[in-house]
Amino acid sequence: MLVLEDRVRFVETDMMGVVHHANYFRWFEMGRVAYLREAGIRLTDLMADGYLFPITDARCTYRASARFDEEILIKTDLVEVSRVKMVFAYQIRRKADNLLFAEGFTQNVFTNQDNKVARLPNHYFERLRDYASRGRQEGVL
Repeated sequence: MLVLEDRVRFVETDMMGVVHHANYFRWFEMGRVAYLREAGIRLTDLMADGYLFPITDARCTYRASARFDEEILIKTDLVEVSRVKMVFAYQIRRKADNLLFAEGFTQNVFTNQDNKVARLPNHYFERLRDYASRGRQEGVL
């Protein structure tokens, strides 16, 4: 599991002073990109090699309202990976007391430039699988 620390920005809130619901998906993306980077995969490298990774499913369940300037934790876990897709689970929590604001998941499939499903090469797949496996062995997942 990868944990990012961040702070709710004013621009992320609505007129009621709470985080607008769409921002949770932005935080999910921040976690996903950081997770891949930590696994040794840069999205620009995947694209340069001709692989795209569109999201085919995204869900979020809102549990509590985050507010401006609160410190948050973006917890990201790769829960399923194959040569054709990856599924991430997320939790957004308040840092001060670990209150769960939202949880969700996203599913990406790997495609080529023609938007046809493509199998991820071994060197990318093994990095993802090995990074996720190391986290589980260390007891953080």
